[in-house]
Amino acid sequence: MKPKARFIASVIATSKAQEIQMPWARGARRAAMIARRNGTDTELQAKSA
Repeated sequence: MKPKARFIASVIATSKAQEIQMPWARGARRAAMIARRNGTDTELQAKSA
């Protein structure tokens, strides 16, 4: 196997093995992120007004 193909194969195998949750995924983490973002936005609007 050529080095590039071996690298790509290892990257694909690793990505399939990992269970990483992205921030935009549905659930409690997403709700917390949105709440935090909305709280920050209101603070910035209060400072700029």
